[in-house]
Amino acid sequence: MTTDPIDRNVQAYPHSKHLGDNFGQIGEIFSDETNPGRKRSFDIRTVMKAVVDQDHEPLERWPGMRAAETAVVWDAHLGGYPVCLLGIESQPVPRLGFIPADGPDQWYAGTLFPNSSKKIARAINTASNNRPVVILANLSGFDGSPESMRKLQLEYGAEIGRAVVNFRGPMVFCVISRYHGGAYVVFSRALNDQLKVAALEGTYVSVIGGAPAAAVVFASEVDARARKDPRLQELTQAMAKTDGAEKRRLWKEWNELFKIVHSEKLGEVAAEFDRVHSVQRALNVGALHQILPPANLRPFLIHSVELGVKGQLELHLDRKAGEPAKAQSAFAAGI
Repeated sequence: MTTDPIDRNVQAYPHSKHLGDNFGQIGEIFSDETNPGRKRSFDIRTVMKAVVDQDHEPLERWPGMRAAETAVVWDAHLGGYPVCLLGIESQPVPRLGFIPADGPDQWYAGTLFPNSSKKIARAINTASNNRPVVILANLSGFDGSPESMRKLQLEYGAEIGRAVVNFRGPMVFCVISRYHGGAYVVFSRALNDQLKVAALEGTYVSVIGGAPAAAVVFASEVDARARKDPRLQELTQAMAKTDGAEKRRLWKEWNELFKIVHSEKLGEVAAEFDRVHSVQRALNVGALHQILPPANLRPFLIHSVELGVKGQLELHLDRKAGEPAKAQSAFAAGI
């Protein structure tokens, strides 16, 4: 039993300002005014603590798993139901020990690395046919550094997908900030009929985020826009009319200005991409079941878990009721 109200608004829960980018309350993380673009870092454990029942202390599993710090696994309660609650650390985490030259110098926010992928897959497999899984997602994808590739990033990412496919029981996935990359694939609702996927208003949901899309997919478009900028055009025309030392000076100036203009155009294309590939578009194409206001986060998670548990119970009872009939028919057939 729990005395924590189901409809409690988690936005009023305090977020210490030394954890993340000076957020005073959880609601500021979900606000366009205080967190435009949902890019500022925050402490995922504080969000998880705000969501769970306040009269049941959560237990963190595998907290000392080295190089898996960006994955947080809790045994907790929601509305009195025991659940496996998963979160992705949403602020940079320092690396411990030796750092290879071809790997990241820190564990980046909202990113899964090989061991954190392994940790998430292990948690889902452990909870299968045992208790519901609830995932609070601020997940930009999987790290693609050479070190991560050497350390079986692809294999462990696939393990998450397989764990989702094989999972038996209610699974609730809620986007609280951003949701891109391989995460969009391994937590797809197409992998498991019992997986319920939702997102908070103002979040970003797409296969690829605006910034990487502008840098990789639309790189030629960004380059073309930068070269057409009037400031660079003016320098180009001036260089055509001079030579010698003056031309070399102008060329150096052009290169310096090009870096600035290119960065501006990169931001423009990224913003345009994010406007098109919004959370509403994800809902329209069927990647999400629903979009909800932040005030409804806790009620939504609890009701989803409750409905899932009841559905599992009914399925179990139906199976038990069908067993005597199957046995009787097998006996009559002489098997």
